[in-house]
Amino acid sequence: GPLRAGQPTMKFVMDTSKYWFKPSITRDQAIQLLKDKEPGTFIVRDSTSYRGSFGLAMKVPISPSGSQTGTGTHSESDLVRHFLIESSAKGVHLKGASEELYFGSLSAFVYQHAITPLALPCKLSIPSRGRCQGQERCSERSLLLGWGDGDGPAVGRRLRSPAWLCAVLAVCNVLYLNSVNMETLTGAPAIQKAISSTFELETLPTPTLVHFRVAEQGVTLTDIQRKVFFRRHYPLAAVRFCGMDPENRKWQKYCKSSRIFGFVAKSQTDSENLCHLFAEYDTVQPASLVIDLLCKLL
Repeated sequence: GPLRAGQPTMKFVMDTSKYWFKPSITRDQAIQLLKDKEPGTFIVRDSTSYRGSFGLAMKVPISPSGSQTGTGTHSESDLVRHFLIESSAKGVHLKGASEELYFGSLSAFVYQHAITPLALPCKLSIPSRGRCQGQERCSERSLLLGWGDGDGPAVGRRLRSPAWLCAVLAVCNVLYLNSVNMETLTGAPAIQKAISSTFELETLPTPTLVHFRVAEQGVTLTDIQRKVFFRRHYPLAAVRFCGMDPENRKWQKYCKSSRIFGFVAKSQTDSENLCHLFAEYDTVQPASLVIDLLCKLL
């Protein structure tokens, strides 16, 4: 239906993810950040108890009364409750809430719960700006222009500002297709050749749903169903290139076609390059999210 006054858009949710998605903070840190905030203020982080899933910490308007979907509270006075967002091949889902839908991405989950609370105690409140663990406010301008610790342009060095590190993050679920040895080839020709080699296989590989995370430290892949691997990390220094298929070929997924992209990284065992191929899993979370950030970092 038409947007109501004050209702967030999906683009706004995705653009503000740097304020509400804090994958590396702890449960206690989330409580400290939220306990003095308005009801509905929230943080999504990586779950330490359930690999591949996420923890939702949110400030609630009243003292929690033991909902089946929550996973506990820090104290009655803090009014901060914790929920588990499970990841599966179907998408992400609020654990213990049978009436909840499956969503194709965390952004879609947040967007829907900002419109209606569903099984949550209240609607999520999307922040338009925020603070990163007590540091300076995250600045999109500093990310784009390359300013780091406030002491001038960060030319020829890595940015170390905790605020900047907090802002530099892009995540989405994708289908992992294949990894192809490229020897010394890199750039768009490597993506093109790897896809051609994959399509020429007698039996096409079976796609695997993975969580694709780009941060200042590099690329982290998590096999959500643990079918092919558990977790793989590619340091930023090892990544050579990232981009879409130059020929714009598509991977057939069920009855739909998905765009193909990949990144080239130096092998961890020798000096040759490997091209890792993926297909978009859901149009709600396009590959451009991770590609654009990775290209900026490179």
